[in-house]
Amino acid sequence: MFEKIINEATNAVTAAVKGVGDILGAITGTVKDQVVGVLKGTGDIAGAGIEAISSIASGAVRGAGTVGSSITDTAASTMSGIVKGVAEVGGDTFGAIFHGAEGLVKGVADTGGDIGSAAVAAVEGAIKAAGDVGADSAEAVKSSVGGALKAATSIGGDAVSTVREALLGAAALPRDAIESAVKGSDDKDSSGK
Repeated sequence: MFEKIINEATNAVTAAVKGVGDILGAITGTVKDQVVGVLKGTGDIAGAGIEAISSIASGAVRGAGTVGSSITDTAASTMSGIVKGVAEVGGDTFGAIFHGAEGLVKGVADTGGDIGSAAVAAVEGAIKAAGDVGADSAEAVKSSVGGALKAATSIGGDAVSTVREALLGAAALPRDAIESAVKGSDDKDSSGK
């Protein structure tokens, strides 16, 4: 099911951005439509639908990569579409942000891109998107950092340290919130949860 969602999102984003002037707007709108469709289609907003958001984000990165869109811009537009889509159907915003960041980092890893930059862009996008819908930006930081680090853990190798260092070294991110979120994620990993 998730591979099908990845392919659908890849194809939808690729089709949406071909020949348009506003590539980022097309990505945001297409991702939002994909999220709304998946969440309405599953009937289980809290379960499988939210997990499918990771697949949509991954597919969006692949699709945007076919037209040469930057990782940073794609991540921010994708996160915006995810949050707007979830807000439209009344779903779990922070769960969606977590899975969106996870999917973005995995998608960038799959395409050979810079996962550190993807993680930073995912968190920046989450903060902005949360603000746009009136959600708590501190919770958005926590959720997006958690998702990015979960993706890095599944990638393996030095991915966790790459993502952690990128997040902690990003001047554009709120350092205290990032440190707290990274520590909280590390605490969960060491406790096995």
